[in-house]
Amino acid sequence: MIFDRVFRATLRAFRILRLYALSALPFAACTILPAPEPVDIYLLPISASNPVRADRALRPWSLRIARPDSNGQLLGQRILVIPEPNRVSVYKGANWHEPAALLMRSRLFDAFRADGRVSALSIEEMRTFADYEISSELGAFHSEYRQGDDSPEVVIKLDTRLIDTASRRIVASRAFEAREAAADGTIPAVVAAFGRAADRLSAELVSWAIAGADAAHQPGTAAEPLPVREGAPEAPAP
Repeated sequence: MIFDRVFRATLRAFRILRLYALSALPFAACTILPAPEPVDIYLLPISASNPVRADRALRPWSLRIARPDSNGQLLGQRILVIPEPNRVSVYKGANWHEPAALLMRSRLFDAFRADGRVSALSIEEMRTFADYEISSELGAFHSEYRQGDDSPEVVIKLDTRLIDTASRRIVASRAFEAREAAADGTIPAVVAAFGRAADRLSAELVSWAIAGADAAHQPGTAAEPLPVREGAPEAPAP
């Protein structure tokens, strides 16, 4: 009987100690884990407002802007920087509000809308028919330091194709690149340079795409010849 009472008392004390230890774990974790680092979320700024050009003729064709393809670090929302050759880093405590590919598609859409010559404008999520589509690959969306420079230069590269959606033929293709020096090395100055570079690239792409679609919309327009790899055998004559 005495042994049984001692055993029960010991077991009860062990259970109390275990409950106390388990209840203390969350507080211990709070003291061990570091506090999350605050992150500033940046929008891609617009360097200048472009009023709709109501005096320009509306085009009879429609256009869809596809999300640019991207890979690697460009899939995320971190603001990329190349501080030295062959090393990619990110700005600490700063993110874009959405991935770089979506930032560029939104900027292109806004640029076409501001230009005003294409009223039938859409993106792929709208699931609407369009006569032409802009398909692209985002090859660069970062800032980089050159040797001896105290402030970085923003680099945006976009390989673009204008596609006839009915025949899936390539109407035109072009590689766009925009570079813009930041005023200094601070994050707000770098973000402002991204906005200026995106605006300039978008303006060039809008003019190019409208000219290409206008030419392709004429009856009897042939498809753009695809590049032939050097050294490849020629096709036999019919």
